Parts: sequence; C-alpha cells; structure tokens
Amino acid sequence: MDFIADVRLTDGPVFWAAWILGAAAALYLVWPRATLGTSRSLVNVVSSVIAGVALVAVVHWALIDVFSTFPEDLPFDVLTWSVPAVAALVLMLLRLPLSSWRQRSAGFVAFLLVALLSTVQINAYFGLNRTVSDLMGTALARISSLEPALMRQGGAAAAVPLDGWQPQGDLPQEGALRKASIPGSASGLDTRDAYIYLPPAYFAVNRPALPVLLLFAGQPGGPSDWLSGGALRAHMDDYAAGHAGVAPVVVVADPNGSQQANTLCLDSRMARADTFLSKDVPAWITATLDVSPDHRRWAVGGFSFGATCALQMGTRHPDIYSSVLAFSSELEPALAKERQKTVDASFPGDAAAFERQTPLAVMARSRFDSSAVYFAAGERDPEFIGYMKTLADSARKAGFTVESKQVQHAGHSWDTPSKGMADGLAFLAAHWGLKP
Repeated sequence: MDFIADVRLTDGPVFWAAWILGAAAALYLVWPRATLGTSRSLVNVVSSVIAGVALVAVVHWALIDVFSTFPEDLPFDVLTWSVPAVAALVLMLLRLPLSSWRQRSAGFVAFLLVALLSTVQINAYFGLNRTVSDLMGTALARISSLEPALMRQGGAAAAVPLDGWQPQGDLPQEGALRKASIPGSASGLDTRDAYIYLPPAYFAVNRPALPVLLLFAGQPGGPSDWLSGGALRAHMDDYAAGHAGVAPVVVVADPNGSQQANTLCLDSRMARADTFLSKDVPAWITATLDVSPDHRRWAVGGFSFGATCALQMGTRHPDIYSSVLAFSSELEPALAKERQKTVDASFPGDAAAFERQTPLAVMARSRFDSSAVYFAAGERDPEFIGYMKTLADSARKAGFTVESKQVQHAGHSWDTPSKGMADGLAFLAAHWGLKP
C-alpha cells in the first residue's frame, strides 16, 4: 500500500482530478434548471455567491476578533477558496424544494466535489499535507524512538572536533529520524515528543561534534509539521550530500504541549516555556546527543509562531543560541490580533512586563555583535514581509549579522521554510565558520 501513501495531494493527478471534477460540479450547480427557470436560477446563483462571501467574512471576523483563534488574518487565498464550498452548499439548499430525489442526490454530490476542490486548494496553499502519508500520519508512525546506541555515552570519549574532520568507515547515504520525549524538569512543561534528525556523519566511527539546529513549528501545529510541510529530512539530506555527510543535528521541539495551545514561548502565568527552551531542552540535548559543546554553533529556527519563538530565544539567550532562522516571523508573540488580550492572558494587564519580553524591545536595549539572524517571508505575504523588514532593521541596529529574503511563489505557508531552508543553512554555515 506504499504507492497510496506516496500519492501527492498538492500537485499531480489527484490535484488536477479535483480541479476537473470540482469545476464540472460547479457548472452542474449553476446550470439553469427547467423547474426553476433561467431568471430564478440566475438569482439563486448570485444569491449563493453573495451568501458565500458574507458567511466566510463573518466566520473569519468571529475567529479573529471574537474568539481570538488566530493572532493574524487568515491568508487571502484561504478565504477566497472557502467561498466556492460555502456558495455551493447554499445553492444546493436553494434548489432542494423543486428538485427530484435524483436531482437532490446529484446536487449533494456536486457540493461535495466543490468542497473537495476548495479543500485541496487550501491544503496546496499551506503545503502541509503534501502526500497521503502526510495526511494520515503513516510515515510519522514508523519513526522509532531514539535508541541508546545513538545517545551520548557517559563513559565514552567525546565526539572529535568538526574542523578538519574526515570520516572513518562508510557513512550511510541518508540521515535518520528518531523521536524522544524531552522532560520539563526545570519548567514543569508537559510537551509532545520531539523529532530528531541525525545526519550521515553522526554514524561515523569517529563521530564529529556536529552543530545543533533547534526548530519550532507554527501554531496551531506541532513538531511533526516540520517533517511533512517542511520536508525537513529531504532538505537536510540534500545539504549533507554536498558536505561529506555533515549537517546539523536537528531537534524539532514542542514549546506548547498541544495542537491548539500557545505558551507565547514566555515565562508567564500561562506556562514556563522560556525555561523549557533555555534550560530543559539544551540540557537534554547536551546530555543525550553527541553535538558541539560550542554554543557558537547552536542555532534556533522556526516558521510563523515558531519563527517568533526562535527570535525570542535568540534575543533573550544569545549565549545558548547564537544564530536564528526566522521564516515568516510575527512582529511579537501574540494570542490574538488585539494586543491587550495577549497582555491580559500572560501578564495580567501589565503591558510593560510583556513589552520587555518582545524581540524588538530586547534588541533596542542590547547588543548582539556575535549573533546572526536569517529572515525570510513569502513574496505573496505582504503582512509578514512588513514584519520582516521591521525586525531585520532592528536586528541590524542591534549588531546582528542579518540577511533577509522574500521567497518566490510562496505565501504564509510551509512553502516559505521549505523553499528557504537551503539558503538558511548556507547562512548558518558561514556564521559557524563551516564550508557553505
């Protein structure tokens, strides 16, 4: 059944079949019915489109401004592709009273096909579930737990220095993925499993002290999103293939604890997420994995919420994370579009306490002459391009080595970190003093 798991959802036959069937279904729904007459049919179509736009707008307003489900507006592409599905439902309902049971059944099937088209297009925009395996989680289920043989051995000799390293013995062609639980010993935070990428060089007889890259996903979301939408293994294997098997050891950690939770990556009344990421996670990595003890070769990165979190770590703890990859970072941590809701939830109305924690405020009062940050945002994501420019300007003034890029043909989606990872890794390698 592997061939089914490998079927692609964001391009290829399934994608185009959804287009064809969805377009045909929409045409069936708008085609004038003899029982209704041309004028009535046209009125129904126009009314359905207007209702679709209005309902999507109202739901979006409620999600953003009433329930504070997301801190930013949903992408325009997502809202646009939601309209056909809602309009098709309204049109189907308007046709019910004067339809036979066969027409009602056909109308329902047509609605489902239009809804399928909308779903496929929205999924393609976000780029999260690229295959059936990503959607069903079958590949994730096959990832085994980190075994003792791959852990740092307390009595064994430390990993050899990376500078000038040459492998002894044959290396595998690809890296390996494992999962592990990182305990919140100091923070008390209960999180989901982290995913670990170990490059081919990690399996050498003379294992080198490899750099570390700690990654965070967006919110809502989880660590596994970096494996599906971020195509992490493929990108890291490509990098390792061009660098004699050397690539960072990547740990995709969870600062939230659940799909919908948002700790803001802060120590606040909600959670001690900063303590988890600055104490628990580094301590676990150092004790468990053979990696570089030099934190000048430790980086932190993420997408969207994860990028904001990464920038928070890089500005509050530059002694741990000297470089940052920020893909589509928010301007500051946020629970809602209305800033006061974030302040009230995290620091009971104390705006100054919250303000002190934001990257912009930290960069305004501190210097980061030994740190580096790589910013990227999708060229079709104007809101986050604006955030990127503001953050990059502030980082330069604070002494960061800064590079910022717009990722072509990408919006606020996983296409941004996926397409931008190669440039980001080259940037890190230069900062680490390695071959780019």
